[in-house]
Amino acid sequence: MAVYTSDPAAAQHFYGEELGAAKESDPENPAGTIYRLSEQQFIEVLPLPAGHSISRLDHVAFATTDADALRGYFVAHHYGDIDAMKTGSDGSKWFFTRDPEGNRVEFFQSAAHPFHASESLVSPRIIHVGFLVKDRAAEDRFYRDLLGFRPYWYGAMHPGKLDWVAQQVPDGPDWLEYMMTGPGSDSGSADKVDARQLGVMNHFSLGVPNMETAVTKLYVEDAVRFSPRHDGPTMGKDGKWQANLYDPDGTRVELMEFQPVMKPCCSDFTAASPAD
Repeated sequence: MAVYTSDPAAAQHFYGEELGAAKESDPENPAGTIYRLSEQQFIEVLPLPAGHSISRLDHVAFATTDADALRGYFVAHHYGDIDAMKTGSDGSKWFFTRDPEGNRVEFFQSAAHPFHASESLVSPRIIHVGFLVKDRAAEDRFYRDLLGFRPYWYGAMHPGKLDWVAQQVPDGPDWLEYMMTGPGSDSGSADKVDARQLGVMNHFSLGVPNMETAVTKLYVEDAVRFSPRHDGPTMGKDGKWQANLYDPDGTRVELMEFQPVMKPCCSDFTAASPAD
């Protein structure tokens, strides 16, 4: 995921010191910074453009082993909104498109990148990303029909509602989470969502084997690492322990256990959950 920051120093403290990610130069954008979690995964932090909207999400990204072939797939299926292929300073390749609701989506082919995680790293694994969605059917035509994402779970805070729709990637257990708005959800109309709510919806999730261990480390070993705004741990409606941190601009970082420990509400899981 790539997010905007209005305070690079505060972002460095959060991503580099609190989450323990490795700070590196950005191979895609010299104005940005990446905070690496593993050889494959990182968070890209970009300077907030002047006059930007309340959203702090620039784009979400999915890894591919062959960016050229995937771009060719889009072309063959006559998908019109595709940017040119680009190559980074480290040899990585990527291209952008937009989904039906206008969200920027990147498909990224990583270059070889030896990496050694620090002992302070909270988690080396992003297990899902999520963002505001208004029209589930329209998004499904892109993610499910065109790209082959698969149903994983759906749920809501209250019976009869639909707030979260999880769609697993075609070839793995990680997923994209639709954070539903509009009729049938608890969030109301998308145009009524304020900056604080949007920061909750546009989020990424770090998988942890054990929530007690992860949170105790943040609290006890170095209390300054725990962000001033946080909530949980709590039991999610999907039956998994979770806790939330928030970066200085309000983007939510969800810590989530890999496996459920109780039966989820609303629907059963239809595929295997990630493992550590």
